[in-house]
Amino acid sequence: MDPEPRIDQRKPHVVFMPYPAQSHIKCMLKLARLLHHKGIQITFVNTESNQKRLLKYGGFHGLDTAPGFQFKTVPDGLPSDDHTDANQTPEQLFLYLLTNFLDSFLDLVTRLESPPTCIISDGFMTFTNNLYAAEKLKIPIILYWTLAACGFMAYYQTKVLTDKGVLPLKDESYLENGYTDTLMDWIPGMEGIRLKDLPEHMLATSPDASGYKIVLEAARTAHKVSHMIIHTFDELESSLIAELKSIFPRIYTVGPQQLLLNQIAENETATSSSNGYSLWKEEPECIEWLDSKEPNSVVYVNFGSLAVMSPQDLLELGWGLVNSNHYFLWIIRTDMVDGGATVLPQEFEAAVKTRGFIRSWCSQEEVLNHPSIGGFLTHGGWGSVIESLSAGVPMLCWPVSHDQGVNCKQMCQNWEVAMEIEKKLNRYDVEKLVKALMEGIEGKRMREKAMEWKKLAEIAADCNGSSSLNINELANEIINFSRN
Repeated sequence: MDPEPRIDQRKPHVVFMPYPAQSHIKCMLKLARLLHHKGIQITFVNTESNQKRLLKYGGFHGLDTAPGFQFKTVPDGLPSDDHTDANQTPEQLFLYLLTNFLDSFLDLVTRLESPPTCIISDGFMTFTNNLYAAEKLKIPIILYWTLAACGFMAYYQTKVLTDKGVLPLKDESYLENGYTDTLMDWIPGMEGIRLKDLPEHMLATSPDASGYKIVLEAARTAHKVSHMIIHTFDELESSLIAELKSIFPRIYTVGPQQLLLNQIAENETATSSSNGYSLWKEEPECIEWLDSKEPNSVVYVNFGSLAVMSPQDLLELGWGLVNSNHYFLWIIRTDMVDGGATVLPQEFEAAVKTRGFIRSWCSQEEVLNHPSIGGFLTHGGWGSVIESLSAGVPMLCWPVSHDQGVNCKQMCQNWEVAMEIEKKLNRYDVEKLVKALMEGIEGKRMREKAMEWKKLAEIAADCNGSSSLNINELANEIINFSRN
């Protein structure tokens, strides 16, 4: 006897197409859970290796057996029988998906037992021809930007500045002679943003640079779709969201998603755990160590799933933390140091033991909401920032790449919850800023401001809040797609 189909053909059905990276998958999986709760059928498409890792380390909160929710996979170029946590560089993964994803995806979708109502695609999956896929399948597509509104607007400037003839830059001298200090003062809600704060892939000197071509295509594709989702909340970026709504016809702000999931749990006794979205093993010893510390006494340090730093930067940061004389929980991924394995000098390891606790991965939202956490030293990736705002935790920001420079400017200037660490790491500056964060007047002021944003985030996620209403509106729009 054939097993009962997981997807009910009578109900609306969304296929999720995440960008295959930790923060993107986590963000899209949370949105999938929220829409599933509204009665929408979900097919969530991961690459084969990411699906294996998610099953191994994340678990699925029962989603893998829930009626109306299924996971499917497409190849990523790694051996399917490899039982290790094999990795590719982002470039290797990109090149494989560039030539192989579209055919695999179309084949997968055409074999589903229920035709999809629409596709929700990561905004950065445009290089896979996702718009063409939707047109070929004759179904609508919604782009989901797992960014702040400021992050999306920054990437959108690739199109704006290219149309103005500013990008690509004429030659390398433009990166060196102060030209990139130019203020872009025409963007409401992003005052003080300079050209050099934009994602580095935008500031290319050749129209053929691969990173530039990807973000330009993403910005141009945004103009061709009628619906977009952004992981922010209206109260945080009100003027910028108003500007975006004047450019794009339908925008749904749906953050912070974990707070929305918490609302479901509170009202219906469902699980609200923020765990279960990880491609790495989360180490419970982190929470056990935090349990032994006083409230607001620990600096949490994590640069996300992709950032890489030099051995010298690692040591400068580490000595700054040690010399601050504050407790710190530091996440150092096994692949975080450029050029090879992380090897710490014995002298440094001995110094760390007095105040620090180093692990390779943790449940970040659980850590940020722990009462012992007094501050967060972050790269400024949007997933980390919105999770910190949701927990009311002030930050130090050391932006590395992508939208992190833009996020950092907003955190420091507009939202007043962070201080920036200079690009060239220096142990004395790190020590000074950690002390300011944990014991200074600036830290106290930022902590108060972070708690204000936390309250506004909770209001947005409440049953009558802006993000909650937007989730309802998005779900209704998808249901309407299924009726047309």
